[in-house]
Amino acid sequence: MITLDKALKAVDAAINQAEVLKEKITVAVVDKYGIMVACQKMDGALVISPKFAMAKAYTSAVLCLATADIAKYATPGQPYYGTTSAFEGELMVIPGGIPILEKGEVVGAIGVGGSHDVNKDVACAQAGLEAIK
Repeated sequence: MITLDKALKAVDAAINQAEVLKEKITVAVVDKYGIMVACQKMDGALVISPKFAMAKAYTSAVLCLATADIAKYATPGQPYYGTTSAFEGELMVIPGGIPILEKGEVVGAIGVGGSHDVNKDVACAQAGLEAIK
């Protein structure tokens, strides 16, 4: 279960990593149903970054996959093609969303948005995840 305490630890760790990388991000942590538990936007982060972070977290939680892993299945002819326009844009296949596992089951996800390099979003999300393992 993703408690508020765990979610806040993950958010803090992701923001600390963003500061190391000199990035301004938003971090969202959701439960296994994609419902927000915690979300913080750094001062100076892109205005749209909360939507990116939430969509990445939601997608990872409900599809039980990292958003980076979904991208290859979202091209024409693949099973997740068109997902980014489905459900009024709630789903996203841009890297930066990572599921949170406990005992092999998805209990939530962390999503990071705002970096100009999505690899930095992933690094921040990974830092958040590591903080609560």
